[in-house]
Amino acid sequence: MRIGIIGTGTVGQTLGGKLVALGHEVTLGSRSKGNAAAEDWAARSGPLARPGTFAEAAAFGELVVNATGGTVALAAVELAGAENLAGKTLLDVSNPLVFSPTGEVTLDPVNDDSVGERLQRALPATRVVKALNTVNCEVMVDPGRVPGEHQLFVAGDDAGGKAEVVALLTEFGWPAADILDLGGIDAARGLEMLMPFWLRLMRHYGHADFNYAIRTAR
Repeated sequence: MRIGIIGTGTVGQTLGGKLVALGHEVTLGSRSKGNAAAEDWAARSGPLARPGTFAEAAAFGELVVNATGGTVALAAVELAGAENLAGKTLLDVSNPLVFSPTGEVTLDPVNDDSVGERLQRALPATRVVKALNTVNCEVMVDPGRVPGEHQLFVAGDDAGGKAEVVALLTEFGWPAADILDLGGIDAARGLEMLMPFWLRLMRHYGHADFNYAIRTAR
């Protein structure tokens, strides 16, 4: 599959590296042409990897990943171009974290909206699916870093888009039975609101190799 990734940070590069290792062609997109991080990643990742702009990554991908920060995601997809994303699945892994000068974390949006919903409203012809935002990027692509059974969540309005994302997640090593479908894209609100709690857990454990394990009576 051809996959475009919007965002050249640690998350985008980690996802891109795993996808290339799985045999997918990947364009890692940045805001401007000639981005040093994207070009360095492509040089290290082999012939299936290439750098590009947000728009080039979106046009290239049969499936596209938003790996930008949640507070800049709307601006990023605007640069990527709605026409380049129309008819495609957009996997949104972002969290709208806002850090104060003293280190406190808040979310924007929060409670009555989410990045996932804003992206879907901005891209009505695109199948937006929220997933992977509740784990560290290393766990995203290697769930075995956390022992035992633990869950991942997906949310989106289009069943076909969610199925496409679930298929990709199983390639990463997530058992299908451990991927919980939470319904429509409005479920992204709760998934994004987990992030401040996740950061507290990371401080508690001193590392990011952990995840949520849901237990149910039946």
